[in-house]
Amino acid sequence: MPFRPLLILGLLLAAALPQPVLAQAHLRAGPMLGYNTMREVAVWMQTDEAAAVQLRYWPVTDLKGLHYSAVAKTDGADAFCATLRADSLMPGTDYEYQIIMDGRALATPRPLRFKTQPLWEFRGDPPEVTFALGSCYYANEPAFDRPGTPYGGDYRIFRTIDTLRPDFMLWLGDNIYMRTGDFDTRGGVLHRYSHSRAVPELQGLLRNTHHYAILDDHDYGPNDSDRSYVHKDWSREAFDLFWANPPTEHPQLQPGIGTSFVYGDAEFFLLDDRTFRAPNDCKTCEPMTLLGEAQFDWLIDALVSSRARFKFVVIGGQVLNDAPVFENYAAAHKEERARLLARIAAEGLNNVVFLTGDRHHSELSHLQVGDVELYDFTVSPLTAGATGDRAKDEANTNRVEGTHVGVHNFGTITIAGPREARTLTLRVYDKGGKMLWERKLD
Repeated sequence: MPFRPLLILGLLLAAALPQPVLAQAHLRAGPMLGYNTMREVAVWMQTDEAAAVQLRYWPVTDLKGLHYSAVAKTDGADAFCATLRADSLMPGTDYEYQIIMDGRALATPRPLRFKTQPLWEFRGDPPEVTFALGSCYYANEPAFDRPGTPYGGDYRIFRTIDTLRPDFMLWLGDNIYMRTGDFDTRGGVLHRYSHSRAVPELQGLLRNTHHYAILDDHDYGPNDSDRSYVHKDWSREAFDLFWANPPTEHPQLQPGIGTSFVYGDAEFFLLDDRTFRAPNDCKTCEPMTLLGEAQFDWLIDALVSSRARFKFVVIGGQVLNDAPVFENYAAAHKEERARLLARIAAEGLNNVVFLTGDRHHSELSHLQVGDVELYDFTVSPLTAGATGDRAKDEANTNRVEGTHVGVHNFGTITIAGPREARTLTLRVYDKGGKMLWERKLD
């Protein structure tokens, strides 16, 4: 019976941990895994009433290696949200964690786990990474929706994404849809986030996958909103309360939500296309900017300085679609778009991929600028109304043939291969998990 002592030792170690019991307060949404580094991971949650919350975490191979996060107190003024940080971590390690609520461990259907990024540089090939991406998530609420056929619904797409177990999920904007009556009160903004985040079908994906996000007009303010929106401070506050992005205080990005992060041998530049945006119909605005001069300059500097093999520029609206339609870059801000593409080409920045949403259809666009090849992977919508075939004949001369998708869908990108022969594999799936197309970029 050689395994019996090991079994007994395991049972004794497990018994040493405080056993979960039901706390008085409950989770309304989450927990959600936020940013993930080699040494620190963020975990977001929302309770249904005021509570003191904390993380207890340990390596799955060392039940005695317990660590605790700082205690946070959820409060109704902040929609009962808290972001906790596990900051005593080792690279490439599997951890299990519990949520301590009001001094007691919260019972969960399955163990809660995360894995830190590996320390691979100077040691071997970069890790294989797969991430999911999508935009335009509309959660119905009849009391505030327009009359008629519901605009959103069928949230099983989130369960489908969860089954793929991506390393992380990238939310490309319009991650909620504020309604009339929401964006003119702080309480309305927080209610919209709370309602959308609590959808039951979403909870598994929140628990099992790390999440990063940008915003676009519908999670910023009214439709097509810009820097004139008088309550954009509420938008920034709500975004910070409900997402656990890597923190940034870079002066060129304030007061927007821009930041960046590294995952494997890829770097992601999360842009804000609303806070600094000149109104689309402005005839006298100089310059006619979408990003704002400071954010624009930061982006170029950051791309030039990046040592990453792949550089993903994440922005709400399409960049490479050259048909000036709706709110894409070629519509009202074409001069800045041309300047951005020219700067990227002049700097010789290869392996730049734009990740965009907004359009309620998906497609891949490709553009050669000088010696530089650029791609724009548009993924939309998750649950909001899909365009069907209406945009199929749009005059986007840069669309890659066969990549238009007009139904509810999401995408994935896999970065794989040895260090000197890395490839990107782009895929689009429908809400049930059927792969609709695949393209490999190298």
